[in-house]
Amino acid sequence: METSVASSGSQAAAPPRARHVPLALALFTAPWGFVVANAAYAWATRDGGSDSTGAEALALTAAHPGEMRLSTVAAMLGSLLMVPAVLGARRLIGDRSRTLGFLGATLMAAGYICYFAVAFAGITGTVMAERGGPVADYAAILDGAQNDPSVIWVFLLFVLGNLVGTLLLGLALLRARVVPLWAAAGIMLWPPLHVIGLVAGTEWFEVAGAVTQAVGLVVTGARLLAASR
Repeated sequence: METSVASSGSQAAAPPRARHVPLALALFTAPWGFVVANAAYAWATRDGGSDSTGAEALALTAAHPGEMRLSTVAAMLGSLLMVPAVLGARRLIGDRSRTLGFLGATLMAAGYICYFAVAFAGITGTVMAERGGPVADYAAILDGAQNDPSVIWVFLLFVLGNLVGTLLLGLALLRARVVPLWAAAGIMLWPPLHVIGLVAGTEWFEVAGAVTQAVGLVVTGARLLAASR
């Protein structure tokens, strides 16, 4: 009888760890999608260029189709995986910084869902650039799609989740003391480095920020696995 009870208890304890494993794997992998995406874009723009307008995006993609396609696909994969990743971070935080963790995780998840949509649109530009044809018309279509009033909220929510959400989640991890200070700081470095890169006009700040964020989230995943043992 005692052996049977012990076995049942062991089986009952197994599901929480099993549920943590996929979330931890997402924390291990999701942020590296953005390292690849930002690095590919940085390499494509190493001699100048940007995707600020439809015309500029088409010109950049025509000059560097491989890098731009890689950047787009990596960003899409990272965005998909970031949703379970932030759920894993929220689970690790638990009740220690409940409100801050909930806000950060919710904003990040919503923001990266929107980022998937934003990144997916990049494939359209890639196909246009590779096909050739009326570039001015293609550029007008891309600009119109980004500036259409019905989808402005997608870009705004992406920015809110990507910058504010990441900062709040990092603060929640720090306040909850579930990861080392340097790991939480690495996550929180992404928003300022991203903004600095935009102001400075170079993508390499974003690459650095993506790396520090990735390291911080990997540590978060490791702590989540350790906490479930």
